[in-house]
Amino acid sequence: MLRFIVLVFGVFVFALPAAAQVQAFPALFRTQDIQTNGTTIHVRFGGQGPAVVLLHGYGETGDMWAAMAEDLARDHTVVVPDLRGLGLSSKPSGGYDKKTQAGDVAGVLDALKIDRVDLVTHDIGNMVGFAFAMQHPERVTRFVLIDAPLPGVGPWEDVLKNPLLWHFRFGGPDMERLVAGRERIYLDRFWNEFSADPSRFTDASRAHYAKLYALPGAMRSGFAQFAAFDQDALDNRAFIAAKGKLNIPVLAIGGEKSFGPMMATVMRAAANDVTEGIIPASGHWIMEENPEATITIVRAFLASK
Repeated sequence: MLRFIVLVFGVFVFALPAAAQVQAFPALFRTQDIQTNGTTIHVRFGGQGPAVVLLHGYGETGDMWAAMAEDLARDHTVVVPDLRGLGLSSKPSGGYDKKTQAGDVAGVLDALKIDRVDLVTHDIGNMVGFAFAMQHPERVTRFVLIDAPLPGVGPWEDVLKNPLLWHFRFGGPDMERLVAGRERIYLDRFWNEFSADPSRFTDASRAHYAKLYALPGAMRSGFAQFAAFDQDALDNRAFIAAKGKLNIPVLAIGGEKSFGPMMATVMRAAANDVTEGIIPASGHWIMEENPEATITIVRAFLASK
């Protein structure tokens, strides 16, 4: 595949002052709590045209996508759920394996009467999106995955050896007690260590997400997302063994100071048509650190033939 890099020089920071509130979704977006698959998923949706689903990851919620949703809604129907257990979605005791959460996505789309979609995903959203695409290939047109590996796929075992990823094995009742009332301290670790420049993840955003992760059951649910990785690895290997690699166009994006070109390496183990993308001057938190470049590369890929 041709190397697909946004040629952006300098630092692009979304034009909001550091003291501003987290960007709201445009007024044209509606919200709905959709009961499906044994849980309730909080969804924002708006716009008109081909449908695109935006899936967030850990340390954020669907709110991370506000700027991209505003841009894509000019010519797309944009659907932005909060993952099971996170944000304003309900927090059931189980179902945090990504195969089950793919069923949450299918139920949301069925409720909204949407058949086919493009997927744009980040972090744990990558894992949910991949499980959805493998189970429902007829429903996915294009797939953008951003800056996180897939359990059991490609260099997964090497990824697990990275000491920065100790949180993959951090969980359980005692860990919940350790972070209770200290959610902001725990989450600051992610926002600081996985940023190219921590100052780009604003205090307003940190306060916003820390409040959501302090909701009853939210930290337990977040730990459960990681605890399910062993099952996710088994499921992903089984998907590929039974069905082969994905045959849809895939854009694998890494932050320049984070996963970088490794995202394409991961996805070439799981898909046949992979294009590499790099977000310059960015770590893991692409929509906080370089939203303009991220929107540009995603929009260009979704529009490509």
